[in-house]
Amino acid sequence: MNASTKPKGEAAKLQRGFGLLAVLGVLLVVGGLVGLLYTAFATLTTMLLFGWLLLIGGIVGLAHAVQARGSNFFWLGVVVAALNIAAGVVVIRRPEAAAEALAMFAALLFLTGGLFRLVGSLVVRGPQFGWTLLQGAFDLFLGILVLSSWPSSRYVIGTLISLALLFDGLGLIATGFGGHKIVGMVSERVAAEGGAGQADADTTKPVQPE
Repeated sequence: MNASTKPKGEAAKLQRGFGLLAVLGVLLVVGGLVGLLYTAFATLTTMLLFGWLLLIGGIVGLAHAVQARGSNFFWLGVVVAALNIAAGVVVIRRPEAAAEALAMFAALLFLTGGLFRLVGSLVVRGPQFGWTLLQGAFDLFLGILVLSSWPSSRYVIGTLISLALLFDGLGLIATGFGGHKIVGMVSERVAAEGGAGQADADTTKPVQPE
């Protein structure tokens, strides 16, 4: 792309935005790879972050409940805020135990989801029968795998979070580079059409008599 077809104005801003999106994707990919290499660290970090989010959310919810103490939902807000605060304190103080509990919960979700998909695919036998059956079998396999190695499977939380970061980062990189390229191609086309239109206008311009 030469200087004459370089995006300007809104196109340049849009192109910079796609570039920043690609940079964010690279950071997420790096974070995902680091998390896969150090699953224990990723799990504990995730649990601590989750605990602090629960604690802060509980404090904010309690403040809102106190402000709305004249409403009918005051005690409900207080109870929910207290539960969030208590859960946040427990997770921050015992992150490994919280990771074990979440691993068990994830295994149960995989098992129930896999069973529902398997039974549903066998009963309905729709157009996506094979794909649904495969998804159900895979979820069931993951649930059994996590349960068979529990509680040492507590680090599965860090693995899942790291994989999510990795795939989200790859998606952002693809979107960023694709959008950057599309904006450049559109700018080049607009510049080329503008140059052709100017040339046609010059050729059709009437010649003034001397």
